[in-house]
Amino acid sequence: MADYQVIARRWRPQRFEDIVGQDHIVRTLSNAIESGRIAHAYLFVGPRGTGKTSTARVFAKALNAEGGPNINPSDESDVSQAIMNGSCLDVIEIDGASNNSVDQIRDLREECQYAPAQCSFKIYIIDEVHMLSASAFNALLKTLEEPPAHVKFIFATTEAQKVLATITSRCQRFEFRPISEEVLVERLTRIAESEKVEIAEGALHSIARLASGGMRDAQSILDQMISFCGQTIAESDVLDVYGLVGPDRIQQLGTAMGTADYPTLVDLVETFSSEGRDLYRVLQDVEALVREALMEAIQSGGKSGKLGAPLPSESLLRMLDALQQSESSLQRGLSEKVNFEVALLRAVEASQVRAIDNLVRELKGLKDAGSDSGKKKA
Repeated sequence: MADYQVIARRWRPQRFEDIVGQDHIVRTLSNAIESGRIAHAYLFVGPRGTGKTSTARVFAKALNAEGGPNINPSDESDVSQAIMNGSCLDVIEIDGASNNSVDQIRDLREECQYAPAQCSFKIYIIDEVHMLSASAFNALLKTLEEPPAHVKFIFATTEAQKVLATITSRCQRFEFRPISEEVLVERLTRIAESEKVEIAEGALHSIARLASGGMRDAQSILDQMISFCGQTIAESDVLDVYGLVGPDRIQQLGTAMGTADYPTLVDLVETFSSEGRDLYRVLQDVEALVREALMEAIQSGGKSGKLGAPLPSESLLRMLDALQQSESSLQRGLSEKVNFEVALLRAVEASQVRAIDNLVRELKGLKDAGSDSGKKKA
């Protein structure tokens, strides 16, 4: 039986048009190729699974297209296929985590001097470049600033703040954004149709929510769900496998918080715990719901009824702040259930506290109104 290749590898972008959710980067790189304004070093920054390494490969393939750089290179040429499967001699992918010593960077610097064997450019793709040691960074500086004409560098990292400023200043920096839930659902739908999998709309949105903006994560979750469920996937399957709570019950929990319905709130926490739900994920979903209510309050004159009661933006802001402050204790505490329960109760209490400056303003307004009334009577 042939080796199975996971969805994330089979659906890896092969051309610029396959890269989703990063239109600003695709446009800039395409324009650079067409206008001949190709820099010698690029820094790709963004969360995991958003397409940094895939974009680097596609860019390398376009630069080494037959006949010169071309945004639409032939997929059938030997060079293009070698680049995309990682076997090209002139497109060298380096893992910064395991090749981070100064000696390895010195070897790379010496190799740069040799002309490419089969391509127009020798391209070095260094993933997780922030893992290089300080001495390795320093060894790379001079070559990075004035590399040979046939050499291009593409760095990828999830932690840009750890990359030396002297390295960043020598690169063109591209920010990869988390991919929106709508785009993830659209791509997952296309993959499911190709795989002949019937999947519910709610299941697609649950997978996209789990992926947190990462296409690779979304594809890996879909792959696992196909293994678990076969060719038919329901929303409840995704919720059960990953310990999620459906939007309806998140809304029910939010309403209990907004109306200070403590018995319902405690019962829901008990139910989620007994079902083995991921309480940290539930906390994040509740935060998202409260944030939606806060945005609604800001846009509609100061109040929102999204949580079952007309709450002012001040109360919603205090509730959201209390929930966010509880995240670390929920992860590190001994009892996740107790910490989750306390986090929700504390958020409800915080939402009912009135700010002193607001009370002073209200009292001052009442006092002014009373004095005006007295003057009119006089």
